[in-house]
Amino acid sequence: MNLRLTYSQHLINSSLNISGSKSETNRLLLLQALYPELQLSNTSNSDDSEVMTKALLSDKNTIDIHHAGTAMRFLTAYFASQPEKTVVLTGSKRMKERPIQILVGALSQLGAEISYEENVGYPPIKITGKKLQCNKVSLDANVSSQYISALLLIAGQLENGIEIHLEGKITSIPYIKMTLALLNEIGIETTFEENKITVLPKPKISELITLTVESDWSSASYFYSIVALAETGTTITLSSYKEHSLQGDSALSEIYHSFGVQTTFGNNSITLKKEGKALQQVSFQLNETPDIAQTIAVTCFGLGISCHLTGLHTLKIKETDRLEALKAELTKLGAVISVDNDSLTLEVSKTIHPEIEIETYNDHRMAMAFAPLALKVPIVIKDAGVVSKSYPDFYKDLETLEFQSQEIF
Repeated sequence: MNLRLTYSQHLINSSLNISGSKSETNRLLLLQALYPELQLSNTSNSDDSEVMTKALLSDKNTIDIHHAGTAMRFLTAYFASQPEKTVVLTGSKRMKERPIQILVGALSQLGAEISYEENVGYPPIKITGKKLQCNKVSLDANVSSQYISALLLIAGQLENGIEIHLEGKITSIPYIKMTLALLNEIGIETTFEENKITVLPKPKISELITLTVESDWSSASYFYSIVALAETGTTITLSSYKEHSLQGDSALSEIYHSFGVQTTFGNNSITLKKEGKALQQVSFQLNETPDIAQTIAVTCFGLGISCHLTGLHTLKIKETDRLEALKAELTKLGAVISVDNDSLTLEVSKTIHPEIEIETYNDHRMAMAFAPLALKVPIVIKDAGVVSKSYPDFYKDLETLEFQSQEIF
């Protein structure tokens, strides 16, 4: 489905309910599989979370997780720790190009039995579940935090817990802290001091625990972008959000202040309001919040301001190479942009070409990051349905804000 998006210029004043965080949901789904006493509410309705749920309940010997990178990493650790369970984890063509050797190596240090079915270092992988008795592991800290979280999530069920030594500068600390906080909420003891993380064993939970998943801050980023690109006075209220969030992307409330967007925390909600002008030049280190890089870059282009974004090395191993994808699509729109392995630089641009078809590269965040530009010019999102990976109701919520959409072929 290709979708043409337009907007008739007028003031936006609306409220939306956003689905639960995919990041929190997938962590909690795995913990629920390990601790059945755990009950969940406001879980994500994303494709990735549905894939995770089905995989955890599956009795098949081969499990296809399609494009779900989080599921691939978390399930690798989960099945490696399940004695007498043998599975092959596979996925889409792109998933087979996304590295997993660092996680496999770390699990092997714990005693896991994992082999590669096709190319060394990449899915599909065959996992023969075992009782993992070793508890010390070292791995490079400058990698996807999902490798680290995958180990942490199974740690409480390991006979001797786990002690992880991270070598070098740590990437995406907020996501590691989110995982540890969720472990703490169900009574698992943890410590995180300098580059060492320790999780103590906890075989069982003695009582029923119910946790409510906070709404997804990554999903909120697209509405921050809309407010930034809209008229002064535009207001959007989103729920359900906490002022003291576990999610790293809650940094949006500070980052978008540079674009004239004020965030007010209410009772389980946030209100975004366009009150001031954007700075003419911004620079952000996004090492801890890489998932909002695309949205920020597109916002800057739409506002006609320059930006320099760093800490983006993990974007190259996502659903697509997000840095090269951003460069290609923003250039089509009229941007002057350069990228390297870790950063993106966008120059001031006063023109946005209309009716440009945006390739999404099987990447949900490409589709959603570019959609707010419809406030400025008509834009076409190709393979628009890819948003179901994390935010199935995205276009429905845009219609609530009176964006106009038309399927084209």
